[in-house]
Amino acid sequence: METEDQRPPPSQFSEDTAVCIVSVKGMKENWQKWSSTHREYQKHNPFSQDARVSVEVPQRGQDEYGRPLKGSMTEQRGKDAHTHISREVQELCEVMVNIGELREKDGGKVIAVEFGKLFEHYVTVSNKLVGILLRARKQKLVDFEGEMLWQGKDDHVVINLLQ
Repeated sequence: METEDQRPPPSQFSEDTAVCIVSVKGMKENWQKWSSTHREYQKHNPFSQDARVSVEVPQRGQDEYGRPLKGSMTEQRGKDAHTHISREVQELCEVMVNIGELREKDGGKVIAVEFGKLFEHYVTVSNKLVGILLRARKQKLVDFEGEMLWQGKDDHVVINLLQ
């Protein structure tokens, strides 16, 4: 057992031997702060039993309807996810440019690649190819026939890179 004299000063503790010394008063103050913040939040949460009648819930058609609160962690996670997916769509387009062939379509030239070939190349990049293709089609970056693409069954479906 160590005595006070044998223990190194706090500045010499490493991460694996760090001791968290917190006073009971500090813990109580932190808990009270969290509790007050949570109680205030619940007053504005329309699904809480603590919600006040005066809470205005966005209605369908309003800008805030179906959106997280401004500045919330949920909003930030949504923005981060959008950025991540946009990067994956851009990467998909780059892969299509690298492995695709230039073809004539509707009087213009487009880069085209068969789903099977794209699947073989893209599987090393991401396991979400079909989802990313659907997202890219929604953004009008690619075009292909059918609602969904299935490995094996739709290997010969041509995917056109529009932009």
